[in-house]
Amino acid sequence: MRSFITLIALTIAVPAFAQVTKQERPGIVNFSKIDAVVACGGATDTAALEALKADGFKSIINLRTAGEQGANLEQNAARAKELGLKYISIPFSPGQPDPKAVDTFLGEIANKSNQPVFVHCGSASRVGSFWLVKRVLQDGWTVEKATEEAKLIGLRGEPLEKFALDYIAAHKK
Repeated sequence: MRSFITLIALTIAVPAFAQVTKQERPGIVNFSKIDAVVACGGATDTAALEALKADGFKSIINLRTAGEQGANLEQNAARAKELGLKYISIPFSPGQPDPKAVDTFLGEIANKSNQPVFVHCGSASRVGSFWLVKRVLQDGWTVEKATEEAKLIGLRGEPLEKFALDYIAAHKK
């Protein structure tokens, strides 16, 4: 009986977003598996793309800008093409946030032909902010639940969180 009660307590205590699992991945900073069709992370070395392909990913969404140190956009795009991966670059600068980038992201992440998809930026903070928007607007999650998950993914800093929340407020039906 005690183990049954413990099981119930654990089931209740585990939040719905517990599907986010952190993993150590060579060449990928802050890698998280979100579900069967989405994983995300921070800075991603070109050499890491081969392992993503081997794991069954079809697409890569990169939120880094060309001017970022170590972004390697051209090399990553060329290697992704060689491997048969779809490479989607959606440059997003936290210093000059453009809501159009989120519009593009929402369309690409909802496109089933892109799945399974790996989404990344430099640290996973931008990914977390875009994911927060996706969870609320596309998946119907509460802002609180989506924000908690976004922080597990890597969302850091009030400006990106505020940008995401402002975007949600402007687009919520």
